[in-house]
Amino acid sequence: MSRRMPLALGWGLALLAMAAFCVLGSWQLGRAKQKEAMLTAAQQVLARRDSPLPLSAAADDSQAADYGWASGPGRFVSAPAVLLDNQTRDGRVGVRAYRAFQPAAGAMPLLVDLGWLPLPANRQLPAVPQPTATQTLRGLLSPPPSPGLVSAQAARQADGTLLVAALDLRQLAPALRLDALAPRVLKLDPDLPLGYARDLDILPNTLPPQRHLGYAVQWFGLALAVLATALVLTLRARKGKGAPSGRP
Repeated sequence: MSRRMPLALGWGLALLAMAAFCVLGSWQLGRAKQKEAMLTAAQQVLARRDSPLPLSAAADDSQAADYGWASGPGRFVSAPAVLLDNQTRDGRVGVRAYRAFQPAAGAMPLLVDLGWLPLPANRQLPAVPQPTATQTLRGLLSPPPSPGLVSAQAARQADGTLLVAALDLRQLAPALRLDALAPRVLKLDPDLPLGYARDLDILPNTLPPQRHLGYAVQWFGLALAVLATALVLTLRARKGKGAPSGRP
């Protein structure tokens, strides 16, 4: 009885550990597949830029998780700039600048990704002047960056600029004195002269699919290692039990 209890307890712990590792591995595998699908969808859109959507398409809730190439005229709203914190580019730390844009057709305003700006060592936030003239913008409509577990609460700076750790468009709208913002943002075409350093990468500052796949392999490998260890210890315990006691 005393031998069976530790063995049963050991296997119970091993099974719990294996289950946990398999859950984590499956989650990482799911994230890899999800991001691969996102990259494929974005590449398909970028391959057919010759038929752009109107900017009003950003307000379509049924397409909120999709990508689209859009173009159209309008004006930037007289509202504070939004700076997304903790954004890196070429190994440098900085912020990503956004401003609200009102399409000329009177559609719902949308947030425009103007690009990346570096932060100095003292973290002095850069100024993001509001363009005043009518602009014709084009770029990639995409869902805003995933906030993850980070709070999206906006911190208003002395000049009115909003510093955020994550983009929550529903929270940002009232802070920008707007009734609502379209559920998709416009990643500005890098070929336009407006804005700052940028590209059309839909997964900036996040893990690529290959990294998620690598982590999945590691978690599944740990599950196999626990199984192998449990089997070895069980075999040793049985051999020890079956060995002669040495008494006459």
